[in-house]
Amino acid sequence: MRLTTKGRYAVTAILDLALHGSGSPISLADISARQDISLSYLEQLFARLRREGLVTSVRGPGGGYLLARAPGEISVASVIDAVNESIDATRCQGTGDCQQGTTCLTHHLWSDLSDVIHDFLDRITLEELIHRHDVQRIACQQQDSVNRIAVLPIAHTS
Repeated sequence: MRLTTKGRYAVTAILDLALHGSGSPISLADISARQDISLSYLEQLFARLRREGLVTSVRGPGGGYLLARAPGEISVASVIDAVNESIDATRCQGTGDCQQGTTCLTHHLWSDLSDVIHDFLDRITLEELIHRHDVQRIACQQQDSVNRIAVLPIAHTS
């Protein structure tokens, strides 16, 4: 089973946006701090998410990103698809040339599994994830951690 870091990070970042957005733009720097994902990587991911119509950008002071649709209208699979990732359980990345250029005996089994996983993730929306208690608890812990770091005193040397 192969879901790359790109797909995982895209889902994590857009879920962070859904959790913290509340109608106000969220900066990628804030998402980066909470999720420990590099800012440059987030910029690449959000460019793809914007192109696919999942997020919108707001320029200027106080700018950032907003969800382009309601959280209940954005599935986990649509986020993964938006960053050009596939959910693939085959060894051949779905091409069917798994055994020296020919289809292996179990190709269709693993291909069907990939479809089932994609369908499963397509039925899970950001709205559902937002309301999960474990997600809410972790989001609060992450925000508390960022807040603690933000108020640490700066040591002055003379």
